[in-house]
Amino acid sequence: MNPRSALRARGLHPKKRFGQNFLMDGNIARKIAQACVDEQHSLVVEIGAGTGALTEALIAQGLDVVAVEVDDDLIVLLREREDLRTTPLVHGDALELDYAKLVNGRPWIAAGNLPYNIATPLLLRLIETPDEPHRIVAMIQKDVADRLIARPNTPAYGSLSLAVQFRMQVRRAIKLGPGAFYPPPKVDSTVVVLDRRKSPSVEVQNPQGLLQVVRSAFAYRRKTLANSLALSLGLERSLVQQRLQELGFSSDVRGEQLNLATFAALTDALAI
Repeated sequence: MNPRSALRARGLHPKKRFGQNFLMDGNIARKIAQACVDEQHSLVVEIGAGTGALTEALIAQGLDVVAVEVDDDLIVLLREREDLRTTPLVHGDALELDYAKLVNGRPWIAAGNLPYNIATPLLLRLIETPDEPHRIVAMIQKDVADRLIARPNTPAYGSLSLAVQFRMQVRRAIKLGPGAFYPPPKVDSTVVVLDRRKSPSVEVQNPQGLLQVVRSAFAYRRKTLANSLALSLGLERSLVQQRLQELGFSSDVRGEQLNLATFAALTDALAI
């Protein structure tokens, strides 16, 4: 039964407050599930199980699945599915879950059709959580996917690009239009695969300091990097300008012009 039919059979409708847009294409669900197969026989934590379409596809791949769903009505629907009776279901908010406790030391992959209204903070939470997933396979809106893979001096480049690329390798897997969902969203969507790097992409003395500098660099988009860092970090503007000049940049350079390696060098130079 497809998601629309499953909802209608129970008198349910998609809920805007949860950002619900249900994937209708079973072939896409299978491709997402296939991207979750790895040599480590990892546990897959499915975020936003919905009506169970992707859950079913993951199980068909022989994967161990824990399905997470926040919607009370959908939890009832999932528990009524005979084919999911042995699949652990977690009723909770993906932004608040204790993932370390949930996976109990097992290697794991996060997967799901992420609600667009929480996709960005949820991705950052997954990347930075203790006992982090070594892979994330996520359906997200196209503009967020563009930001994940963006390079310097492009419109989509920003703090999200840098924070993700510091720890993960990112690739696009599938592109979908609104018609692949019920109800159709107003934007295009992309399935992305994020694989954790064995070590961060650049060396830096204080990784958390790097992320702090990156966030601060884009806090004031219309200001120069020196002004933005001075305002956000409480530093003397002259000090930031001096460190930038030592790295070969003019005092009016902007955050979107610097790559991750330069941000790492600047973080070390500022002793953040």
